[in-house]
Amino acid sequence: MRSYLKTRDSCAVCGEELHHHRADDGPAYATILVSGHILAPLILWVYATFRPDPLVMAIGLSGVFVALALFLLPRFKGMFVAVQWAKRMHGFGLPDDEELPH
Repeated sequence: MRSYLKTRDSCAVCGEELHHHRADDGPAYATILVSGHILAPLILWVYATFRPDPLVMAIGLSGVFVALALFLLPRFKGMFVAVQWAKRMHGFGLPDDEELPH
């Protein structure tokens, strides 16, 4: 990654071109899915154990969600680009005159 969510145009180590990846909205969907599955049991446990005021609980757990989402989002973006590279998708394939060994 060149910045928080911007991928480099090419790998700094091996020179593999990365500019043609197609991660689009996949990392955002995966981040929301995983964060929601982590926070849903946490919300239930906090409410059943401590019975906080709803506004306090909403503000506190919103902060937890934002922190978790900001942590996970670039990692999922890297994962989506890596899967595309491993599966030779969206321009990561070999040139037309080369074939994969059988």
